[in-house]
Amino acid sequence: MARPLGLRIQGARQNNLKNISLEIPHDRLTVVTGVSGSGKSSLAFDTLFAEGQWRYIESLSTYARMFLERVDRPDVDKIEQIRPAVALEQKNPVRTARSTVGTATEIYDYLRLLYAKIGHVHCPSCGAPAASHSPQSIVDALLEEHPGTRAMITFRLAVPAGLPPAELWANLTRRGFARVRVDGDILDLAAPPPVDFGERKAIAVILDRVVLDSAQRGRITESVEAALREGGGRLAVEVVGAGTREFGEDFRCSGCGAALERPQPLLFSFNHPLGACPECKGFGNVLKYDEALVVPDRTLSLGDGAVEPWTHPSGKRYQRELMKAARRRKVDTETPWEKLPETTRAFVYAGGGSFPGIQGFFEELESYRYKLHVRVLLSRYRSQSPCPACAGTRLKPAALAVRVADRTIADFSNLTIEEAARVLQEFPLADSEATVAREILKQLTAKLSFLLRVGLGYLTLARQARTLSGGEAQRINLANQLGSQLVGTLYVLDEPSIGLHARDTSRLVDLCRELAQTGNTVIVVEHDRTFIDAADHIVELGPGSGERGGELVFSGDRADFVRATRSLTARYLVGRESIAVPPARRSGRRHLVLIGAREHNLKDVTMRLPLHTLTAVSGVSGSGKSTLVHDTLYRAVARAFRAEFTMPGVYDALVGLEYLKGVRLIDQEPIGRTPRSNPITYIKAFDEIRKLFAALPRARALGLGTGAFSFNVPGGRCEACEGDGFQKLEMYVFEDVYVSCQECEGRRYRPDVLAVKLRGRSIADVLAMTVDDATDFFAGQLSLARRLRVLQDVGLGYLRLGQPATTLSGGEAQRLKIAAELGARAASDMLYILDEPTTGLHLDDIKRLLGVLNRLVDAGNTVLVVEHHLDVIKCADWVVDLGPEGGDGGGEIVAEGTPEAVGQTPGSYTGKFLVELLPKLGGKSAG
Repeated sequence: MARPLGLRIQGARQNNLKNISLEIPHDRLTVVTGVSGSGKSSLAFDTLFAEGQWRYIESLSTYARMFLERVDRPDVDKIEQIRPAVALEQKNPVRTARSTVGTATEIYDYLRLLYAKIGHVHCPSCGAPAASHSPQSIVDALLEEHPGTRAMITFRLAVPAGLPPAELWANLTRRGFARVRVDGDILDLAAPPPVDFGERKAIAVILDRVVLDSAQRGRITESVEAALREGGGRLAVEVVGAGTREFGEDFRCSGCGAALERPQPLLFSFNHPLGACPECKGFGNVLKYDEALVVPDRTLSLGDGAVEPWTHPSGKRYQRELMKAARRRKVDTETPWEKLPETTRAFVYAGGGSFPGIQGFFEELESYRYKLHVRVLLSRYRSQSPCPACAGTRLKPAALAVRVADRTIADFSNLTIEEAARVLQEFPLADSEATVAREILKQLTAKLSFLLRVGLGYLTLARQARTLSGGEAQRINLANQLGSQLVGTLYVLDEPSIGLHARDTSRLVDLCRELAQTGNTVIVVEHDRTFIDAADHIVELGPGSGERGGELVFSGDRADFVRATRSLTARYLVGRESIAVPPARRSGRRHLVLIGAREHNLKDVTMRLPLHTLTAVSGVSGSGKSTLVHDTLYRAVARAFRAEFTMPGVYDALVGLEYLKGVRLIDQEPIGRTPRSNPITYIKAFDEIRKLFAALPRARALGLGTGAFSFNVPGGRCEACEGDGFQKLEMYVFEDVYVSCQECEGRRYRPDVLAVKLRGRSIADVLAMTVDDATDFFAGQLSLARRLRVLQDVGLGYLRLGQPATTLSGGEAQRLKIAAELGARAASDMLYILDEPTTGLHLDDIKRLLGVLNRLVDAGNTVLVVEHHLDVIKCADWVVDLGPEGGDGGGEIVAEGTPEAVGQTPGSYTGKFLVELLPKLGGKSAG
């Protein structure tokens, strides 16, 4: 079959692209690489994906197309042979707690179907199995269990209130019945009835008297069917010598007889009222006032303000009442909260006499919940705790009473993906169940295998989707796309290897190649060596970042790529450029020691962190790195320094805190949730720029102060867009679209403010500058230039000063936080904790980042990075490698020491890959 024509791009000028033209082959894996800010995303996402999306919308309804005139098309002369586009970005858009890994992958939908089809129903009250009978099963049971025995088949008949017995007798006689049982006595309908039934509301009508013999099967079956019909689906069989047996067509508990629901898929949905726990509405947790938030510092006494809400003006009255009540009860108000007797703490919480207590304080505030500021105040002291009704499973008791292979659907959801795949293979199903569930099990197995192949076997199906990293969310989307089996599609991926250990990257590469070989065009923006080596086609943009980038450095196959002299990436791949291993490792004379960490999958881990060093924590995905470093170590240190009061993971002791002055967590959380936040405001440099403009003669002549040059407050900003520079179009059926403001054309300010110029540049022009350009422009302003140079040092020279925070990747946000720390006053004896700071960085940028991190260490600080990138790990002074596997197979320290020592440790996956990058001594790796 002939290969389709390639995807042709002519004259691309989006963002910093400089009129580039190239051809990308279809049905192949193409990697787009280059230094940070060179234009990779501008080509892959802002040009190719945006054009594919545009053409798709053009094929939709007139309503959707009416917005296209206001949506900017990519700045490109021509794009030919483009396919429908799907973008898989390294962002996690999920914000709701209702979405889980199971629902996001549709695995939970198939589980609901499986449990509805073959689930065994049990009674939520007594736990006995439910029973439901057909006429055939009733007859089979009677003939098998009581052969040759005489029996009476009866059904229960409700007696209508006020109906005379004679009339009831006549009705039954006309319908062909001959006898009834009343209070254990058999009465003939031919005889006169009793005078009245008293309070009796039902009687038993005898339908037939038979011998339970297989020769009588036809007669018995007819009688059973008639009794079920007349008795509303229920009957009783009085077997001589064996008592009365009751049967019913409806679902009932075989133990207590309670009516039960027949399983249906919606019964297992925690997002539907039919299945959601009525207490927590399907969230799995409830909000309660948390003592750890109400009394965050347990070392404070009542007199010093241990009860935090009463340290504010609104709570002063309650603090005075507390002091009075304490004097009456002779409570020592100088004793720390943690040393107070339990009875005293209970009194402070519940109150007594005229003292309302903490509980009464919150109850009074609850009556003012209609006020926004009160709701905000209350939310500060509440935290989530597992729902007492469903124990965090989210489902109502009826759903949790259905089992398959002795597991509830909640039990299955709490399995990791790896465990779930193994359990499915071993499901002990009866032949009839296996036949019914065959197609469901096939789909479940396929979806689980895709997730295993993208390296997510350590995630549980019940994990909330909003807690996933951007890389994990992207790999889930990739697994979903593999399951959809689309062909003729353009897939654009943004660094899918983020968060993956080197062991798992090759499996992800194979997946992307498989996606291409099935007839799709796969374009991956990536820096990873494994991806570049495996690519069918390589495109490199550069040579620099921002305005110094945007050129096509190379486009071709790998054989030509490694010989390309202009390519910085190729020089790193073949070894002409490299990140050098430091000539000496810092040893660290003192240590911070975390003893006995046992949170989640950690197995009594003791970690020694040498101070005044660069330490890397590595390990395969799910091995417990984040649990150890963030959930346990950071929270314990932050709590000790009163920087944060979130409860840390379980551990025994933390030794060496006296050698630290504080801790900073520099993570990948966004620096702001709105477009108003941007790099220049985050590093506190915009005030200085506004002062420069306000001091200009033209500004003074117009009466424009510093506030006029702010886009956050009225005065000088464009009021049509309120200083955003764009307006949101609500598309309802599609994702909302942002378009440039027609009033200010995206420049944010009024015309008179824009008329004020500093060396020919307006305030809008300055916000549109890259950091690199601004550093040269403001070279004369020493303080401002110093802050901007720090942004260059962390590889962010390509960012525009006014770039909205919402457009920054997690890695960019993290490096911006590093720049803010470096730009602030010099500190020492601080512990800096970073989570994968190399996200989105080219090898050349990583070299610069390592220089910045070493600057922090040389200033007397300790830097701890959670990292997969081998070039960072090889440059660390100390490495802690967790594993050996993810999930329950991890949680142990596999190797600990210098990179050379880790490289020589058997069983360490990190060491296996690390040894290849370390210098060789005498034919062996340096140890």
